[in-house]
Amino acid sequence: MYINGSWREGDAHFAVHNPATGELLAQVAESTPEDVKAAIAAADAAFNHWSETTVYERSALLYKAYELMLAEKQELAHLMTTEQGKPLRAALNEVQYAADFLLWFAEEAKRVGGRNIPSVRAEQRFMVLQQPVGVVAAITPWNYPISMLTRKLAPALAAGCTVVLKPAESTPLCAIAVFKLLEKAGFPAGVINLVTTSTPAFVGELFCTDKRIKKLTFTGSTWVGKHLNSLAAQHMKRVSMELGGHAPAIVCADADPHHAAKGLGLVKFLNAGQACISPNRIFVHRSIYVSFLETMVDRTKKLIAGNGLQTEISIGPLINEAAVIKLERQVEDAVAKGARLLCGGKRLTGPTFDAGHFFAPTVLADVTEQMDIYYEETFGPIAAVLAFDTEEEVTQRANDTDYGLAAYIYTQQFSLAHRLMEKLNFGIIGINDINPTSAAAPFGGMNASGLGREGAEEGIQEYLETKLCGYLI
Repeated sequence: MYINGSWREGDAHFAVHNPATGELLAQVAESTPEDVKAAIAAADAAFNHWSETTVYERSALLYKAYELMLAEKQELAHLMTTEQGKPLRAALNEVQYAADFLLWFAEEAKRVGGRNIPSVRAEQRFMVLQQPVGVVAAITPWNYPISMLTRKLAPALAAGCTVVLKPAESTPLCAIAVFKLLEKAGFPAGVINLVTTSTPAFVGELFCTDKRIKKLTFTGSTWVGKHLNSLAAQHMKRVSMELGGHAPAIVCADADPHHAAKGLGLVKFLNAGQACISPNRIFVHRSIYVSFLETMVDRTKKLIAGNGLQTEISIGPLINEAAVIKLERQVEDAVAKGARLLCGGKRLTGPTFDAGHFFAPTVLADVTEQMDIYYEETFGPIAAVLAFDTEEEVTQRANDTDYGLAAYIYTQQFSLAHRLMEKLNFGIIGINDINPTSAAAPFGGMNASGLGREGAEEGIQEYLETKLCGYLI
């Protein structure tokens, strides 16, 4: 734990394992309620001084952290691969993405301002100020264990807030490494605080009920997000929620089916499918359905699963055994209800896989609304493909979900792309683009996919309070 500028071991510990090999990586401090309260107290005590620092001071520290993260890129990526499982190349990309947030908000800190508003009364003026909301509680996920930290920490710190962060119990080592980097950058004691635990429920409840916490930012499952949001609402706390997704991908009749299959295969199997923007339902126009499936299956069969530290590996393990069991159930249910299993569909076994949590990259064709996978978020390497005939049909089916995070469109017609973009009820839409994300772009969803936005100008606004001053001259 990192509390008030000091590292603490704690009296109890929990184990962290490599999901590819089962190897014990470390024993990490098991926080107690008293530890969490101490972290909140430290952040609360540090808030007044930190919020009064100039934006240039805060910017300089974030920029220093950015430089340090780039300097330690290889080490951070190696740690991420051993703790989370993704291939080293993907881990390197994530560290760069994480550093991008530090750099972006180092600059965005300088663009926080207010405005003057004219009044109908000649002697009256209005001034609008933007000030930091206060102590922020942050809860981050395991699937992107470094970039999700900086996507929350950087804007909060840039705005002048202090932070208490709890990382996912599966990936605390990445969080510890980032906090050591921030400590090296020179952030004052109490401004950043880290608590780790294998039993996170009590931490979330403390974050939501402690009156010193003014803002909760959470990335994780929709079920947990709804629970925390409900609890935080009882105390009128501001919240940001980046929750689950069930992204549709629409491949129109005029699209190149081979190009579309290549792109959607890349994003589908990114991080072994463990991404909230992963395409879960791939709608392909019937006229190119067979060609699309041929390319998708061919490329999927070429994916090499294993320990991400090996250079030839293109897909790593799932995070735990529960994830494997869920995918087995989804495939079994789909096949029983008429889906065609074109490749994969089972856990991987053998000397390379038995100690880890591996599932074969899978393509299911002819998926229907009667199957669990049609409505459930998969969070694994299963491409669920189905045919469509008309624009109206596919729009209705794509929107047939409680989620609303990401969607994808493949077409060469600008007017069709624009119509679909406007009709789809999702916060992020990639048109012939499988990576519609950037530190400079707002990230977030609608409906059960969450509240608020991260990144871009919107990202820092989530940590600012608006104050109006009316005065007479």
